[in-house]
Amino acid sequence: MRDERASAAPDSTAVRVALWRALHVQIDPPPHALEDEIGLRLAAPDESWRNRPDMNPQFTRVLRSWIVARARFLEDLVVEEASRGVRQYVLLGPASIASRSAGRKSPAASEFSRWIVTSLTA
Repeated sequence: MRDERASAAPDSTAVRVALWRALHVQIDPPPHALEDEIGLRLAAPDESWRNRPDMNPQFTRVLRSWIVARARFLEDLVVEEASRGVRQYVLLGPASIASRSAGRKSPAASEFSRWIVTSLTA
């Protein structure tokens, strides 16, 4: 069986979301709801990435704020559940989630076992 992840390019939507999260840190005024530039380092776009039409600060403002708020909500939920004794969680989604979640610095993150499901087969 061939490992398709080794040769597959990252999903363009996942890269866009990662770049929007980084853009939040770089251009939105503090305080930042989320400080996440891990995806930017993983995507390693060329130097002109901020000139892409889908990175326009005004056009992406609402979408970017929604993406950041959703991420912050989930990270806060992990911390809250950790305080209740939960010690593991499952992520469903693309393999890029594994890389992003592995880099989190949340105090609660080190207490968890993570299970990452990147594909389902019948």
